[in-house]
Amino acid sequence: MPAAKLRIDKWLWQARFFKTRSLSAKQVSGGHVRVNGNRVLKPSYGVSPGDVLTFSQAKIVRVVRIEALGERRGPASEAQTLYADLTPKQEKPPANPKFEGKGRPSKRDRRALDLSNPFDPE
Repeated sequence: MPAAKLRIDKWLWQARFFKTRSLSAKQVSGGHVRVNGNRVLKPSYGVSPGDVLTFSQAKIVRVVRIEALGERRGPASEAQTLYADLTPKQEKPPANPKFEGKGRPSKRDRRALDLSNPFDPE
């Protein structure tokens, strides 16, 4: 008997990595998902327990190993049993200095805050 398989877009949706199945299918067909290191372009690609998926989600590269195939898209607690998260832990960037709540910042204080902001669009 062959190993059980499930469409990759359906599994990503059931495991609650994407809000809709069409979003997960779009990620797969866009070439943003890898299975065991190989890029997958078809949402109908079959995955089975033991496969390792690599994909990006909200500027984070996620690495997960499929532990089980779901029957339905259940609650988050049920979805977490479908995979083992192998994503390496990333250090959080240092927090931006905040104004201490002394009212509206002066021009000098605002310029100091602007200079310390690493995410400045300029």
